[in-house]
Amino acid sequence: MSTHTARLAALRDQLTRDRLDGFVVPLTDEHMSEYVGAYAQRLAWLTGFQGSAGTAVVLPAEAAIFTDGRYTLQVREQVSGDDWQFVGVPETSVAGWLGDHAEDGARIGYDPWLHTRAWVAEAEQALAARRATLVAVDTNPVDAVWPDRPAPSDATLSVQDDANAGRRSAEKRADVADWLAEQKADAVVLSALDSIAWLLNVRGGDVDRTPVALAYTVVNADGTADLFVAPEKMTHAVAQHLGNAVRVHDRAAFALTLGQFAGKRIAVDPALSVAAIPQAIEAGGGTVLALRDPTIIPKATKNPAEIAGHRAASIRDGAALTRFLRWVSIEAPKGGQTELSAAAKLNDFRLETGVLKDLSFDAISATGPHGAIPHYHVTEESNAPIEPGQLYLIDSGGQYADGTTDVTRVVPIGAPTQEMRDRFTRVLKGHIALATACFPSGTTGQQLDALARLPLWQAGLDFAHGTGHGVGSYLSVHEGPARIAKPSYPGGGPQEPLRAGMILSNEPGYYKADDYGIRIENLLLVVERDIPGGEATMLAFETLTLAPIDRDLIDPALLTTDELSWLNAYHARVDATIGPVLEGDNRRWLTSRCSPIA
Repeated sequence: MSTHTARLAALRDQLTRDRLDGFVVPLTDEHMSEYVGAYAQRLAWLTGFQGSAGTAVVLPAEAAIFTDGRYTLQVREQVSGDDWQFVGVPETSVAGWLGDHAEDGARIGYDPWLHTRAWVAEAEQALAARRATLVAVDTNPVDAVWPDRPAPSDATLSVQDDANAGRRSAEKRADVADWLAEQKADAVVLSALDSIAWLLNVRGGDVDRTPVALAYTVVNADGTADLFVAPEKMTHAVAQHLGNAVRVHDRAAFALTLGQFAGKRIAVDPALSVAAIPQAIEAGGGTVLALRDPTIIPKATKNPAEIAGHRAASIRDGAALTRFLRWVSIEAPKGGQTELSAAAKLNDFRLETGVLKDLSFDAISATGPHGAIPHYHVTEESNAPIEPGQLYLIDSGGQYADGTTDVTRVVPIGAPTQEMRDRFTRVLKGHIALATACFPSGTTGQQLDALARLPLWQAGLDFAHGTGHGVGSYLSVHEGPARIAKPSYPGGGPQEPLRAGMILSNEPGYYKADDYGIRIENLLLVVERDIPGGEATMLAFETLTLAPIDRDLIDPALLTTDELSWLNAYHARVDATIGPVLEGDNRRWLTSRCSPIA
């Protein structure tokens, strides 16, 4: 019996002891985070799936794992089809599947600290037709059978200085207090980790690749705040930074505090808060106001200091990536390099900047067939050699105190085929179309998404992921609420209008199963633009990422004059900006790779 088969059997035994007929295991934590600490990696422990989004449902006689189009191939590589059914979302919802598969009268367990209230309502409705019930558990049964489950991180908090933050925490809290007054609310509960970090100008080390701390915050109508965090995470410097207006409590006291809002009106974001939070407030006699977290838009709309910081981070990171791209072009064709060795080398180049805090996510270092898995995660078991004739895809980023980066490039190992060049150039055409878009205020990413897909559509092709996501400022590499995506894709809709100051990715791709993958990703800043003769100020994009796009994969005959002009202007800017940071052979290589294409 394999390890994961044994774990599934152990969980079923535990469910029997708990008098449950099923259980739902999402990949999240008690803060509804996308990336979670090792202690919350229940889905990976149970199934072996290493992706960043998914859910499992375990019933007595069957089990299913739910993933979106990014993981269609990956989940089948990492999870046993003998034990698990593979179900695609959003085509099939977890709640809908439960309604179809649960036994009549079944008791289906869920952890109220891992699901939103909306999901609970949806699941309850789906189960009602079978007279089945959804049961909130006090102890997660996965934890009960996970003997070596890691403890939550004990990393300390750190201060994000005002120079990088751009605004003092007191100013941000005053804005929240003004918002509370408008809503006639007494307080707001913040549980999203990046919201808390942004509001208080602090950072942490509790989640790999995302500089946040496990904490909750209640912001009161007078602008004061109550921070709930493990005491060992506090330092003297952080305490001085927070001051007397932020009272610090043990994180363990948070659940009890929620029951002490009798007669108060408490704002809670229904999309970012687990069901246990509003349930506890109402049980204690408080009134829950289902309102969006008031930090979401200010956090996503970068201020001048944050924008300047990201520009600086982009130059630094682009220079490290350029050194790596030259290294790959020289070393990979010789043989002896692997996905893991290449990822480690890129990490070394970033470390040599001297200011890298962390990676912004585990690099997607994928060669050949693995490149066709959009969110491939290389492991010791899957590690493949980089070989001639393949396309090597590297999607990576760095966390710096002044900015978060995310960039994807593709390198041919040897001469690419004409099909590879055609597909790459079509992806490039879509990338350019989005980068050069000009649009009115109120436009959403959903309305722009087709621009990046049209050159592929014209050849009967597409890609099964969103085109762009928001990016934080030394925070999460995936930041809401803005997205560029079809409504049917994760995070695709309903969508947020784009605003000047938002940073989003531009990453169309193409994936040929079992052969290769292509993605070209830069980060974009939404800016205001006046059009000569126009009647209103429009919005447009400024490309922030600076790194050469592989010229050997481009078929110039497929590019229009305007597209070729954009590409040559971009490369001229890359050379002029990154070149002075490089020396010797690296500088000369960059200049040659950025020379105009006729």
